[in-house]
Amino acid sequence: MALKDVIAGSRNEEGIAAVLGMLKQQFGDRFQKGQSFREQHTHTTTYLTPQLPDGVVFVESSADVGAVVKVCAAHRVPVIPFGTGSSLEAHLNAPSGGVSIDFSRMNRVLSVNAEDLDCTVEPGITREELNTYLRDTGLFFPIDPGANASIGGMAATRASGTNAVRYGTMKDNVLALTVIGADGEEIRTAHRARKSAAGYDLTRLYVGSEGTLGVITSVTLKLQGIPEKIGGGLCGFPSLKAACDAVIMTIQMGIPVARIELLDEMQIRACNLYSKLSLSEQPTLFVEFHGTDETVALQSAQFAEIVTEFGGDEFRWTVDAAERAQLWKARHNAYWASRALAPELSGLSTDVCVPISRLAECVAETQADIAETGFLAPIVGHAGDGNFHVLVLFDNKSPEDVVKAEAFTSRLTTRALSMDGTCTGEHGIGQGKISYLAQELPTALPVMRAIKRGLDPDDIFNPGKIFRL
Repeated sequence: MALKDVIAGSRNEEGIAAVLGMLKQQFGDRFQKGQSFREQHTHTTTYLTPQLPDGVVFVESSADVGAVVKVCAAHRVPVIPFGTGSSLEAHLNAPSGGVSIDFSRMNRVLSVNAEDLDCTVEPGITREELNTYLRDTGLFFPIDPGANASIGGMAATRASGTNAVRYGTMKDNVLALTVIGADGEEIRTAHRARKSAAGYDLTRLYVGSEGTLGVITSVTLKLQGIPEKIGGGLCGFPSLKAACDAVIMTIQMGIPVARIELLDEMQIRACNLYSKLSLSEQPTLFVEFHGTDETVALQSAQFAEIVTEFGGDEFRWTVDAAERAQLWKARHNAYWASRALAPELSGLSTDVCVPISRLAECVAETQADIAETGFLAPIVGHAGDGNFHVLVLFDNKSPEDVVKAEAFTSRLTTRALSMDGTCTGEHGIGQGKISYLAQELPTALPVMRAIKRGLDPDDIFNPGKIFRL
C-alpha cells in the first residue's frame, strides 16, 4: 500500500459534529480537537499516511470510557483507542474520522496478588512503569516488545518480543480483561483462576482484536519471579544460516533460553554506529539465560558447544548487570539505529514468523532477495520462535522505490506463507497487512466478519483495521 493509497472511509459528518459538541460539554478540557492533539494521536512508526481523528478524550476511569462509547454509538461515530502510539501497521489511523480515546491517565496498578503471581492494571500503564512498581515484590512482567508500550495496547495487538521464547506472548499472559462493548457497558471476560472451562474464551477473543471489538479498561496479568541469576552474552557466526541453525539446535535440545535474538551484518553495523559498540560485523546472536548460578552456567556451557558446532565465535557471556544492560539497550535501539544508517530515507518495518525448522531457509532467501533489490534492509529477529523483522529503507518520494519496497514485502509474506508461517508474528494487521490476512486465512475471514458484526454492528470500534466490512 503506497502512501497515497491509504483508504479513507465514509464520514458521518452530522454525527461527528454532534459527538464533538457533547464530549466537549461533558469532559471540558479533557476533550481536545486542536490540530496538534489530533496529529499526536495518529503518531506511529508506520510509513502509511496518517488519518487524523476529529477529537481526543483523555479518560480517567472505566466510567469515562463507557460514557464516550455510548455517545459515539448513539451517533455511529468511530472510536479509536490510543495507548502510547508505538504500533507499526497504522492501527491508530481514523479512516472515517471519529474520536481517539487516550489512556495515558488510566495508568494505575489496581491490585497485586503476590501469592498468586498476578496483578490487575489499567490499560494505560506501560510495561516499564509496571515493572518499576513491581520491583520490590520480587516479581516482574516478562513480555518485552522492545518499545515501552502500554499494557492495553500490548493486549490489543497480542504483543510478544524478546522474552517470548521462554515466557510466551500476551495471549499466554493475560488472565482476564474488562472491556466496554458497543452498548457502553463493561463486561468481564474471566476471573483470576489459572484455568477455566466456563463458556467461550472471550479473553483470547479480545486479545489481538486490535480495538475492533471493544475498548479494554483493565487487564489481569500473570507475573513471574525475578530470576536469582541472569546470564547473557553474544557470539558471531560466519553466515545467517549458521546462526539460525544454532538457534534451531538450541530449541530442539530443550535448553531453556530466555532470549535468543538474531542480528544480521547490517544491523550489527547500525548498532555499532548508534550505540558506540565495536562488535564484529557478522550475523550475531544475543542470548540470555534465567535461573540460578548453577543452571545459568550449565546452560551457557551447553549453548557454547552448539555455537562451536556451527562454526561460531567464542560465546562471551556475563552475569554483570551493567554489561548485560548495555548489550540489550543496543538491541532495543535496533530500529532507531537502522533508521540512522540513512536518515534521509523512510522505513518500512515488516515481520513474518515461520516454524522454527524453516527459519534458516526463510532468512537466507530473504537476505538474497534484499541483495538483489539493492535496498538497505537490516534483519533482526526473535529467532527462538521463528519470528524476524526487516526494516526496508527507501525513498518514499520515488515511485520506483515505493513499488520495489512493496514488492519485496509481498514476496517476503508469500515466502513465509509457503513455509506454513504467518504474515505477522507481532506487528498485527492494522491497515498495512489487510491484503495479506486475506491471503493467509481466506476461509477464516467470514467467521471474523461475523464476530465483528455481532459485537459491533455499527462498526464504530477502530473501523478499517484487520479487514474491511
